[in-house]
Amino acid sequence: MTMLAELAAKPAAEVSDRIGSMELAWLVHLVEQRYERRLDLADDDLARIRTVDDALVVLRASLTASADD
Repeated sequence: MTMLAELAAKPAAEVSDRIGSMELAWLVHLVEQRYERRLDLADDDLARIRTVDDALVVLRASLTASADD
């Protein structure tokens, strides 16, 4: 929520848990920067992300998979 709050320039408590395409691109960018890894997300993975919880599941799985490589 904090990462999305940066994009919206709002307090985290005021940010919706719904994720649109701009929020998704922002999250992927920030996660790649923070963990210094390029995420290889398939279109199916991206399509599954509609909420913050969805993003956590998909991004965590991608980070775990890339760490195993």
